[in-house]
Amino acid sequence: MGCHQKTVRKWLHRFNEQGLDGLGDRPGCGRKRRITEAERSRIIELVRCDPPGRLVREPWGDLAAEDESAPGEWTLDALTEAARRHGIDIQRSQVRRILLAEGVRWRRTRSWITSRDPEFSPKGRGLSACTRIRRRVPRRSARTSSGP
Repeated sequence: MGCHQKTVRKWLHRFNEQGLDGLGDRPGCGRKRRITEAERSRIIELVRCDPPGRLVREPWGDLAAEDESAPGEWTLDALTEAARRHGIDIQRSQVRRILLAEGVRWRRTRSWITSRDPEFSPKGRGLSACTRIRRRVPRRSARTSSGP
């Protein structure tokens, strides 16, 4: 089996003392979770709500945020700080692992709010040096792809 002799002896002694029950994992093995399930749920709940710095249009047309000094989109750092404000002692890496386990996908936020400022000009596509420009491939129709 490729096991060390000490490992084999440990399992033999457990089997001799406890029978088949001794071969299973003992309760309490492994590292304990640092946060409770309720705290974990609260972090997931935070992701589902809007960040306090997100701009929303007021009924009279102005843009305003609940807290203008807060971030306008959720990042791992922003979520970590929000969790700490709610009394959850957590690290950035733990927030990341929780979100990955939940299947949360990170996407860049797109703002569809326009400005009434005449000097405002929206950004075009592919202006960033890191943004790839995808070339469109012409579709082949059914008539051109089939033979005679």
